[in-house]
Amino acid sequence: MNPFRLCSGLKVLGYFMILIVLAIVALSYYAVVLLTLAPHLLHARSFTSFLSFLTFHILLVLLMWSYIKVVIQDPGSVPENWKLVSEQNIEEGNSVALTDYASIENNTPTVSTDQIERRQSQSRGYCSQCQNGKPPRCHHCSVCQRCVLKMDHHCIWVVNCVGSRNYKFFLLFVMYTFLTTTLDTLVLLPSFIKFFRQAKNHSFSPGNITVVFLAFVLNLAFSLSLLCFVIMHASLLSSNTTSVEVYEKKKTARWKYDLGWKRNFEQVFGANKALWFLPMFSKKDLENIPALYGVEFPTRSDTEE
Repeated sequence: MNPFRLCSGLKVLGYFMILIVLAIVALSYYAVVLLTLAPHLLHARSFTSFLSFLTFHILLVLLMWSYIKVVIQDPGSVPENWKLVSEQNIEEGNSVALTDYASIENNTPTVSTDQIERRQSQSRGYCSQCQNGKPPRCHHCSVCQRCVLKMDHHCIWVVNCVGSRNYKFFLLFVMYTFLTTTLDTLVLLPSFIKFFRQAKNHSFSPGNITVVFLAFVLNLAFSLSLLCFVIMHASLLSSNTTSVEVYEKKKTARWKYDLGWKRNFEQVFGANKALWFLPMFSKKDLENIPALYGVEFPTRSDTEE
């Protein structure tokens, strides 16, 4: 029995997390737009309120667009016809041909099937659970029960793995969520302060006061926590490293996938600057940057394999 199969139960939790995300967005929209900004626009006609109103809706559209993309986009699956033969080694020295195991079995009758499978699983180019070849930077997800190309992590907030084909969408979702929650916190801060200064003389009903208070606390908490997350992934992005590769990177003097911050950035966001901050890729980038598909990755020429 494989105990990691129990991790697949996290998918059910993930669907519940989607409802939580939508509920927080709805709560924040009601508190920020309907209770705070709308009255200022109707009565005071403040330019600051109008700018906040416009910025909030732009960020919200980009946030939800990125969120939907990272949820529905496949992170990258190993092609069905992927075979590890000696002529198709993706990383020299890391991939082990299946024919090698066959020859071992033929030449050494005492080697059992279990021993052959154990040798296969020890190879970085083979997944014993999927019984399939494994491209470089590919890892097996215990929640999804499959291998994911350039896997970063499994995120229960999006009910999906984060891999080569949706990593950009995930980063944009995190960034826009951080910006939106920070804006929400700043907009709600005056009302939050006023709540304590004028506890008896306030214009909001008890229900609206509760909404504003809860929205402020939630947005502040997400903003502070996401700040650390943004800094962490910015560091990983600049060195072309995934979360699961951090330990492996520490064991090498020079990380072979680190091609400089510009090329590292383009391997995730593409080379088309007009689409860098939109959850989409140009056709030209998909044709010219193989790393976006998650099967082949360029490496440094000054590193030993």
